[in-house]
Amino acid sequence: MTTKPTSTPFASLAFVVLASGSLWADVKPNPLFTDGAVLQRGQAVPVWGTARDGEKITVVLGDQKVTTTAANGKWSVSLKPLKEGGPLTLTLTGDNTVTVNNLLVGEVWICSGQSNMDFRFAGTATAAEETPKADFPKIRMFTVDKVPSLTPVAERGGSWVECSPQTVSKFSAVGYFFARELYQKLGVPIGMIHTSWGGTPAQAWTSLEGFGNDPELKDYLASAKQALASQPADIQAKLAEYNAAKKTWDESVGNAYQQTLNEWKTASAKAKQDGTPMPPKPAPASPAPNAPPNPGSSPNFPTTLYNGMIAPLVPYAIKGAIWYQGESNAGQAKQYRTLFPAMIADWRAKWKQGDFPFYFVQIAPFNNQPPEIREAQFLTLAKSKHTAMAVTTDVGNATNIHPTQKEPVGQRLAYAARALAYGEKIEYSGPLYSGMKAEGDKIAVSFTHVGGGLVAKDGELKGFTIAGEDKKFVPAKAEIKGDKIVVSGEGVTKPTAVRYGWANVPEVNLFNKEGIPASPFRTDVD
Repeated sequence: MTTKPTSTPFASLAFVVLASGSLWADVKPNPLFTDGAVLQRGQAVPVWGTARDGEKITVVLGDQKVTTTAANGKWSVSLKPLKEGGPLTLTLTGDNTVTVNNLLVGEVWICSGQSNMDFRFAGTATAAEETPKADFPKIRMFTVDKVPSLTPVAERGGSWVECSPQTVSKFSAVGYFFARELYQKLGVPIGMIHTSWGGTPAQAWTSLEGFGNDPELKDYLASAKQALASQPADIQAKLAEYNAAKKTWDESVGNAYQQTLNEWKTASAKAKQDGTPMPPKPAPASPAPNAPPNPGSSPNFPTTLYNGMIAPLVPYAIKGAIWYQGESNAGQAKQYRTLFPAMIADWRAKWKQGDFPFYFVQIAPFNNQPPEIREAQFLTLAKSKHTAMAVTTDVGNATNIHPTQKEPVGQRLAYAARALAYGEKIEYSGPLYSGMKAEGDKIAVSFTHVGGGLVAKDGELKGFTIAGEDKKFVPAKAEIKGDKIVVSGEGVTKPTAVRYGWANVPEVNLFNKEGIPASPFRTDVD
């Protein structure tokens, strides 16, 4: 992005402008509109930014030219729907001119959640094999800076990065594999806006309005309101002042101190090894500035990540969103049945693009993740329109909450997009429980998404349990009968319920012939 400021030969005028600090301001686009950006095809494209009050702004992209006037330091325009392609140049003209280069038009998706979405490509099981192949300059990712806020912010830093063997290591792995699958099938540019943070709960990604009046979510709403009431009125100014001071300190003191500190650590390790006296720990030439007290500084607090990392993206034109989160809400799985659909509805309400596609990952098997959280995700499919779920029972790790097999995860999310968002006639989901019928001492379980047929991978079906009127579940025998599973259990003469994969780390093997695993379920949902 290049900027051409308007200049003046009058030194005295320049002095007055600098002294006042508010007589004029350069026209500036939102950071999303920087070199290499991908714009959504086929729908109106909002473009916005900041400028001096009353400044006339002209926006030119291709054969489109739109003019507006800045008010309250802000401006926005809407471009008519664009066709896929590029590269294009976006030109903004006001008191100065800004040129944004190398824009592409294609499909734009938000990828968000916690650590398994934040998980970098470099850590995946197939990184060594796939890195040299990752030469896709028309796949680009904008990674949003991690900054929470108790109030919605207008913009957040980040940059668009072209996918290449040199850059892909820092991409969201799930985001990359999703984008790669779409690019190879659609043949159009793919833009991923990656905004995630490890260890964070869904309530942090929900706005104040998103909690509504639901009694299940009232405590989150109350906590956020209380924090807002206690937040200093000038907190944003104080934070801006702190950030500027911290940047200055880093440049003049901090960076050099960090290098000295690293040298001290090396010398200390050697001294410990050699049994010699430890060198004194160095101190910075001057202390770092202290951040102002801020109740909205926690990424786990209700609303703070919506405000800090989602609000700055609205209303960027998107096709939809993919989501990998739930681990941090596992202890409140029943509440998540309400919270998660509320968050989805909240994002859709804020974007005002209708019920845009929202596809999510059912969290992988792990010793400390109970089956109830997977159930809450499964139940969300019925509560939220235009959603789909990628099941990961076959790619988890019992002892690692961050399984490294991310390629199947991204691919399964892409199957949903290909089928639902782009109309391709493919099976996009594994079998999903849809109903049951007791027949004597057996229960017949029905499914949707049987695809080409139900299959037991590597032997007889496993992972099923059955209970009678005493509600005591015992291991069950399960057999495939057409598009149903018939389940029975020794000693259970009047069965009432069936469960499948009902464990923290389920051992299951029900798939459809397309190779997509079935979701765990229970017929006795409470």
